[in-house]
Amino acid sequence: MNQFVRVGSGTNMVGSLWKRRIGLLGVGLLATVLVACGGTGDDSTSPTVDDPSNEATAVVAAPDPTETPVPTTAPEIEQEPTSTPVDVVENTKEELDFSDLFSDDAEKSRVATLQKIWGWKTNFEERTIPLTELSIVLAKDKITPVDNPTFVSVADAPAYMESREPVVALIVEGDARAYPLAILMWHEIVNDTVGGEPVTVTFCPLCNTGITFSRIIDGQELTFGTSGMLRNSDLVMWDRQSESFWQQITGEALAGDFAANESVLSQLPSSIIAWETFAEAYPEGKLLERVVDDRGLLARPYDSPPYAGYDDVDAHPFLFQGSVDDRLIATSRVLTIDGEIPVAYPFAFLKEAPVINDSINDSPITAFFDYGTFSAFNSLSNEHQTSGSVAVFSRIVGDRLLTFEANDHGITDIETGSAWNYAGIATSGELEGTQLEPVVHANHFWFAWAVFKPATQIRDSLDDLG
Repeated sequence: MNQFVRVGSGTNMVGSLWKRRIGLLGVGLLATVLVACGGTGDDSTSPTVDDPSNEATAVVAAPDPTETPVPTTAPEIEQEPTSTPVDVVENTKEELDFSDLFSDDAEKSRVATLQKIWGWKTNFEERTIPLTELSIVLAKDKITPVDNPTFVSVADAPAYMESREPVVALIVEGDARAYPLAILMWHEIVNDTVGGEPVTVTFCPLCNTGITFSRIIDGQELTFGTSGMLRNSDLVMWDRQSESFWQQITGEALAGDFAANESVLSQLPSSIIAWETFAEAYPEGKLLERVVDDRGLLARPYDSPPYAGYDDVDAHPFLFQGSVDDRLIATSRVLTIDGEIPVAYPFAFLKEAPVINDSINDSPITAFFDYGTFSAFNSLSNEHQTSGSVAVFSRIVGDRLLTFEANDHGITDIETGSAWNYAGIATSGELEGTQLEPVVHANHFWFAWAVFKPATQIRDSLDDLG
């Protein structure tokens, strides 16, 4: 697989795809891999391109530093009482010499590049993939994660939060928090502690993938950053304690100490829902604040999201070098649930059947689809567009198995007639106040999920449901 990409080179490598995307690329391509990092390209201590002699390399043109004048590093912010500072412990181990471990010249060259040019101290002896599968785009943490998040109460939410704005909703031990995708678009990772649980909330814009993980693995607490690398267009994370590489879409360790045991991060149930849904369901909840610098200025232009029009593209997704599973359009959205047989429900189907009852891995589940939630991606004219959002819950409440339906009254269950909101909370009826148990799931672009889970079963009609 050729991963050598020259953006804006005018070569045949881009060809007709470039012509179809010229409007998108003018606004979004540089933002896709450089503007989002907040970097100006003038940091002499951080490389901006990989070794051009290596074919398995992604090379991206340097941006105009005047286009987006934002800080190159995450600004420090004064902590409010609602903040939960993360104790970051950096890896201090010495660089190891792996030159004698690799017989393959491409692998040996890749390790040398990662160590000598990009400064990684990862234990490359332990790896679960060929390192040449990694596309190197930026230095580590050039897309700066949020390590010391601050929050405001729902009651004090700022006026810029529009009702249909998409947020990642995470509830742990009654601690409900909303993480706007408008912030995650620029930072991709938030290291936080919610309900006493160390967590990392992640979002890969190129895959439209929002996933929350526990930061505890093998009894060790990790903090995560953006590696500046992609694999199959998906975010590759790194932990600062061991400098292991992690695949965001699967949570799997790819290289480093944690790859020795093929470690996998534990995914926590979270959902992308509309801000008003979260605010009404969790009035005592908290909202992640935008990051500001010591002058009180925004660290990123959060009102002008990058990647405008990215989900309008009907061809091969930018920076994805693999083959698209042609059962669905590459950038069509799907609800996915992993298991022995991974399952995907196209949003196009859910729009026609906004409440479904199914069984996954012998567990009865229901999915609630909300038509009106904004997409995280603005249109090419920089206007909001709707994509919808979906949340998944267990259908078991106590010793009852419930069956849900959409009707003129909203969402109700057939057994008790109770009414339910999109957050899975009964708002009236016999079960008023009951919270359905959330189920681990995710929303992706189809191409991203399918390349990692090629055996996925698509369920796109009522006849497919169990």
